[in-house]
Amino acid sequence: MTTPSEPSFGTHNAVQDTNHTAQDTSNGAHDATHSNDSVDRDTTTNIRGIVHLIPVSLGESPLENWLPSAAQQAARRLTTYIAENAKTARSFLKQIGTATPLQEITIHTLIEKTDTQQIHQWLAPLRNGGEIGLVSEAGCPAVADPGAKVVAIAHTMGLRVQPWVGPSSIVLSLMASGLDGQRFAFHGYAPKEPGQRAKQLKTWENDSQKHHQTQILIETPYRNSAMFDTLKQTLKNTTRLTIARSLTTSDQWIQTHSIAQWKTQPEPNLSKKPAIFLFLA
Repeated sequence: MTTPSEPSFGTHNAVQDTNHTAQDTSNGAHDATHSNDSVDRDTTTNIRGIVHLIPVSLGESPLENWLPSAAQQAARRLTTYIAENAKTARSFLKQIGTATPLQEITIHTLIEKTDTQQIHQWLAPLRNGGEIGLVSEAGCPAVADPGAKVVAIAHTMGLRVQPWVGPSSIVLSLMASGLDGQRFAFHGYAPKEPGQRAKQLKTWENDSQKHHQTQILIETPYRNSAMFDTLKQTLKNTTRLTIARSLTTSDQWIQTHSIAQWKTQPEPNLSKKPAIFLFLA
């Protein structure tokens, strides 16, 4: 997921760091010059590779609507990726159009059981320079996403981490909600069991009231209606609830009402559609 302005970066085929020293001459000290393709330089003699954090779409939508051209260019030139799902990653790469034939691009699959040793092996070639891309199943990698583990290891290895601008359902829904955007908490999924789900929602509502903090959660699309019903039954009538459906797509729909108002509204069509729920007591 998508991630909470980043600077523009030039595109280049090989990204490397080199040391340089400003030297004094008889005319005075001169600044070391940088080419347009220069990147951050380390204080050691080691060349550091780059882990590019490439956002992917939240749903079917034209590429230009959600991914800036600079990020597209970076993604097109990469030949190795780490992804949650290789099939989804290939679909994204097909959409952007890669410089290297798709069948020649390496995609490492990141699953819950992937251990740190395996990730170290994937990133090891970057100790000598080079680049690799990290993509999520949807939205921005490493935000409410297992890719965070890859980023953490990249930092311990002294690699550069380059985040790119792209869609985050968490940030987009918060922006559009009208709820508190200064204090908020993302919880991921609530418990599946109805009783435990209601109990957890009530706890989050108490936290929201105590800290004036927006609570954010997601649900599996086929359980969206059940979540909506539980929210209406559990939360106070004065609590404001936002539902954001199918963000960035032609089916996007976002509304905020009090629970009392939601109870009088026709039930929104949330079946099998990606949605995110936010509330503020």
